[in-house]
Amino acid sequence: MNEFLIGKKSFLLNGEPIRIVSGAMHYFRVPREYWRDRLLKIKACGFNTIETYTAWNLHEPEEGKFNFEGMLDLKAYLELIKELGMYAIVRPGPYICSEWEFGGFPWWLLKYDDIQLRCMNNRYLEKVDKYFDKIIPIIADCQLEKGGSVIMVQVENEYGSYGDDSEYIRYIAAGLRARGITAELFTSDGDCDCMLTGGTVPEIHKTCNFGSRAEKAFSALRKFQPEGPLMCAEYWNGWFDHWGERHHDRDPRDAAKSLKEILDCDGSVSVYMMHGGTNFGYMNGANCTDKEYQPTVSSYDDDAPINEYGGLTEKYYAFKKLLEQYGHTSDITVSDPKTVSYPDVILNQTAELFSNLSVLSQKHETVLPVPMEKLDQGYGYILYEADVAGPREGNEIYIDAHDRAYVFINGKFKGIQYRNDKKMKIKINSVPEEGMKLSILVENMGRINYGPYMVDKKGIVSPVRIGNQLLFHWNTYTLPFSDLSELKFMRPKNVKYGKTPMFLKGNFNIEGEPQDTFIKLDNFKKGLIWVNGKLLSRYWEVGPQQTAYLPAPWLKTGANEIIIFETEGFKKPIVHFVDKPVLDKR
Repeated sequence: MNEFLIGKKSFLLNGEPIRIVSGAMHYFRVPREYWRDRLLKIKACGFNTIETYTAWNLHEPEEGKFNFEGMLDLKAYLELIKELGMYAIVRPGPYICSEWEFGGFPWWLLKYDDIQLRCMNNRYLEKVDKYFDKIIPIIADCQLEKGGSVIMVQVENEYGSYGDDSEYIRYIAAGLRARGITAELFTSDGDCDCMLTGGTVPEIHKTCNFGSRAEKAFSALRKFQPEGPLMCAEYWNGWFDHWGERHHDRDPRDAAKSLKEILDCDGSVSVYMMHGGTNFGYMNGANCTDKEYQPTVSSYDDDAPINEYGGLTEKYYAFKKLLEQYGHTSDITVSDPKTVSYPDVILNQTAELFSNLSVLSQKHETVLPVPMEKLDQGYGYILYEADVAGPREGNEIYIDAHDRAYVFINGKFKGIQYRNDKKMKIKINSVPEEGMKLSILVENMGRINYGPYMVDKKGIVSPVRIGNQLLFHWNTYTLPFSDLSELKFMRPKNVKYGKTPMFLKGNFNIEGEPQDTFIKLDNFKKGLIWVNGKLLSRYWEVGPQQTAYLPAPWLKTGANEIIIFETEGFKKPIVHFVDKPVLDKR
């Protein structure tokens, strides 16, 4: 029986020292059909271990309903790692951060007013325990001592960046042990005293996360852990992107230099990310400061050595060359994937949102606007409508919306109120004696995944008022867009944007075996993309991401369908397919 232990100076495999050279790849961000290809590419670079989070919000999308199938088959993923002769490090959270929607928490936690996240709160721990009852035995069955791949399991995740509840850290660790985890446990935190103080306990092995200056980071770690193997559990060799910012990239030589510093400190490492993948559908997260909400893009390319679609970058070869110098070699031959550009598609069918509410939504009557979670909705859009009595003088409309509100009066578009706007932008001149209908469509652009503002309910989160007067009695329509099959599409002679949110549909044919491609929507402004019924990606003209990765397994030989939901307008109803991603609007 194989045995992996944390020794006083090094990690030990069957009594012999071993350096962990791990690469992060999350099974839930990569089509299952590509797992083997991507894992082999990581091994071919000289890596011996794969690190992955688990995503609670995908595994339990509705409370009490679990999913471990297809792309979410964690057991199959861990078994494949074993088959390929590698080890696994699993980070089951329950919180994962990872620029992922709500840090991996399921949205339905926010239905409970008495819940407090990531601490010894009974309601929260009750939900964590039920999740752990399902997922931890899967990980336990795949441990090294049982002939599997798992050598280490993380306790929570970067907890010192959030809180200091040591009792909670111990509770999570005890929960892992009680459900069969016998593998070594560890915590990971940033390399400053505050984070290491808040996120660690004496009895659990400590690692730290950083992107450079390994000697300084490990010195900080040594203050809390005088002996034991050093490890950077997240070596940030690249970085993620927010909408409206510049694309992040890092010089491969600089990234290799910082990796060398870790190795020269006799440190083990997990490269975050080695292959990032994609935040498909609604699964991008967001950051938030005191001043600004920062939603993450759908691509999770992360400037990783293996890019979003499995291509081998200059950074990949720099890491491979470096690792060979330290004895981490492989004779596996790998190559770049094939990508293609398909002919343009004309979207010649349209369906306006407001005329399709009956087939897309459920109607709710409330006295005041309530967040979507209170109406049992997790993702998508939500529409609020109220009748405003007249006559009344003109005034500003005050809307506190998470995250982007589209305002209509009597069906006519009046403006956008974004969460980051410093002042109210929309004003009515006056309300006639017969009154008016106020409609507010709100987009959930991704829940905050990091920091103190994670209780991030979506939709309208406080009363709406005109001037100082609150508006009461609302009809609210939940719009998760989980099923578009009943949309009533029309075929107008000329497809034009009528200043109203609308769906556009087109069909295209693929001859032969489908190949990876990228959707480029330079005629459109903001919305969502579906292909063959699967929600692929968000898009937004502000960039930096300009294309959406479309993996071949989502396509079919023969007829295919694409649907776009556009909220802010388009020039021409034409979709481009290109053979290379554009992740930087420069």
